Amino acid sequence: MKRIFEKIVEGLLACSGFVTSITIVLIVLFLFSEAAGLFGDKVIEEGYVLAVHQGTGVDELTPEEIKDVFDGEITNWKDVGGEDVPIRLFRLEDAERYFTEEQLGASYENAGACITGLVARTPGMVAFVPEQFVEHNDSVYLMKDNTISAKDVFAGAEWFPTATPAPLFGFLPLITGTLWVSLFAILIALPFGLSVAIYMSEVAHPKIRNVLKPVIELLSGIPSVVYGFFGLIVIVPLLQQVFNLPVGESGLAGSIVLAIMALPTIITVTEDAMRNCPRAMREASLALGASQWQTIYRVVIPYSISGITSGVVLGIGRAVGETMAVLMVTGNAAVIPSSILEPLRTIPATIAAELGEAPAGGAHYASLFLLGVVLFFISLLINFTVEAVSKRK
Repeated sequence: MKRIFEKIVEGLLACSGFVTSITIVLIVLFLFSEAAGLFGDKVIEEGYVLAVHQGTGVDELTPEEIKDVFDGEITNWKDVGGEDVPIRLFRLEDAERYFTEEQLGASYENAGACITGLVARTPGMVAFVPEQFVEHNDSVYLMKDNTISAKDVFAGAEWFPTATPAPLFGFLPLITGTLWVSLFAILIALPFGLSVAIYMSEVAHPKIRNVLKPVIELLSGIPSVVYGFFGLIVIVPLLQQVFNLPVGESGLAGSIVLAIMALPTIITVTEDAMRNCPRAMREASLALGASQWQTIYRVVIPYSISGITSGVVLGIGRAVGETMAVLMVTGNAAVIPSSILEPLRTIPATIAAELGEAPAGGAHYASLFLLGVVLFFISLLINFTVEAVSKRK
């Protein structure tokens, strides 16, 4: 009877492991399948075209150039390799400036002929209109519309997924913002975490250790939104006053909040690793005449370096994947930061802020899933690093 019970338990455990593994694989496959759709979408907004006057000398523009043209930052076709002709812009909402309601028709049935004729007789004009509003004309052609490329995404320096006529899905600001905040978070958390771990493991009285350890572990159970409120109410105004910043929401504010959140992980793992150092090694060091502090940094820390590194890497993992607290204190500016005191945006914060508003199945929706893939690989790299470091003797 006992063997039958053991077999049943063994089967249940194996089944649980199998179901868990299959679930993880399906989640990853779903993530990749949704993200892959981005590279099949066109640069110009779906259903629209750029109708251009024949004399411009330009038949193709990058997404950044399209945005600059329609933002008024590029005003002459020669700036994008064309003729020396001023750029004239036309959007569908401009139709009533050029035509009467009778000319366009009650249901815009004549809009195609009107708009095509306007572009044909206006040198340098580019019109962003629905495709059905462009008729055949020898003086008008359609700007070439390529699919979104990996270069536009992974090397793009602008994240503007709602821009028209060409959304921009540059990941560089988000990746650099994530790594920037995480790096400074670890630089802040590491010395504090290591100091507290050394104190608790080697210096503190057992009664003090028994009080501190539960309190520190309790910090990891506090919801991240509470840390975000703390950062927004305390850290952000403090940084704004100390550094005389126009706004206190910055990468440094996010780094400090993440450092506080990573401290429990770093302290707990590091302290456990140092307490696992054999007592005989400590006693041998002291017997040879070393002081307590010499024993700590010449014996205990070198012996525990694998566990200490694992704690640091796990702290980085906590910082990289954090969402709500970072969303509240970093300013959410999707720009490549040149200073830690500037507002920035991270990958998790972008996904959390925009996924609910992105139309399902669209390019914006797919780009957020692709950001999830990037975050997945960052987390995977961190986990592999922990495994490699943990296996070192």
